[in-house]
Amino acid sequence: MAGSGIGARARDITATMKYVQRGEKATFYAGDRERSYWPGEEHHVTIHDMRPQLGDLALERNGFAVAEGSSGIADYTDPDQLARYCRDTEELVGRMTGARKVISFGPILRTSSAGTHGHNQPAFGAHVDYGARTVADFSRKILGDEEAAPLLAGRHMLVNVWRPIAPVESTPLALCDARSVRREDLFDSEIVGGLGGLDFSLWGFNLAWTPDHKWYWLPQMQPDEAMVFKLFDSDSDAVQFTAHSAFEDPTAAADAAPRESVELRTIAFLD
Repeated sequence: MAGSGIGARARDITATMKYVQRGEKATFYAGDRERSYWPGEEHHVTIHDMRPQLGDLALERNGFAVAEGSSGIADYTDPDQLARYCRDTEELVGRMTGARKVISFGPILRTSSAGTHGHNQPAFGAHVDYGARTVADFSRKILGDEEAAPLLAGRHMLVNVWRPIAPVESTPLALCDARSVRREDLFDSEIVGGLGGLDFSLWGFNLAWTPDHKWYWLPQMQPDEAMVFKLFDSDSDAVQFTAHSAFEDPTAAADAAPRESVELRTIAFLD
């Protein structure tokens, strides 16, 4: 089992989580964060260790699960290896969702190392990226209008896959159980101009605080573990809107290594 031997050190912690101010729309410039408007407020939250219940987590119940297994990728900066990772991740999401077709977009390598460009820094602030508008935009961009139209008419979902490149010693990722996220606590967010040279904005949500949110993390997460979480589902009755955020682990060692991770968004078409 991935991460075996870590359970003895597993734990719940209290940490600071950044939320958006209720009612505020955020405007985000990924490559120039100083220009962004992200009116936040901080709250201390309990972040629960998910290791004791890994076998019980499910996309359709919690909005997230953990997939185990090595990616087999030695260098994510190599275009050919990254392309292979995208195809392998699409297959993983297909197996987990039962989708008949999966596409992917927006692979991002992130690190908390000093001097990192804004686009590649960890994303602090509870958010859901993205919603129906951006899912449709990317489906049409990748597949073309003719192929995308019937797929978008059936059930489809946006699923993010987040994997550490090295063992996580600092700046981990927290996930909020989607059952505890209410639609009325989500407020619009625009990433102006998109990411990576796109010519259209991306639309999602930021999360406003309520005491009902139930946060989780995976202590000392390893490269052979991946968080798989649902951000949008065209079935309005389905569990979705898994908010997430980087956070500062108050128990991390002073000399902890910077976090290095890769994330990929996928769109899974079920019907």
